[in-house]
Amino acid sequence: MKVTTRKWDASEYLDSPEMIHEYLKASFAEGDSDQLLIAIGNVAKAQGMSEIARKTHLSRQNLYKALTPGSAPKFETVKKVVEALGCKLAVV
Repeated sequence: MKVTTRKWDASEYLDSPEMIHEYLKASFAEGDSDQLLIAIGNVAKAQGMSEIARKTHLSRQNLYKALTPGSAPKFETVKKVVEALGCKLAVV
């Protein structure tokens, strides 16, 4: 019997506000900016990249570029995306 596998996709499991919140919180706590960008990108994918693009007034292509590990998106871009995801940035 042949076993097939596929790459694990976190966005398939981000189906509730609580799950999204905990995922982003854990990613932020890691302190790795690339990991945080990946997490924000996964949440955007889970909610629909086209919808996030519409809410942020950015193109889907620019969103994918900005949320790629190693990229250096502007703070304004990250802020727009986080807010479009229904979250807020805060210093506590």
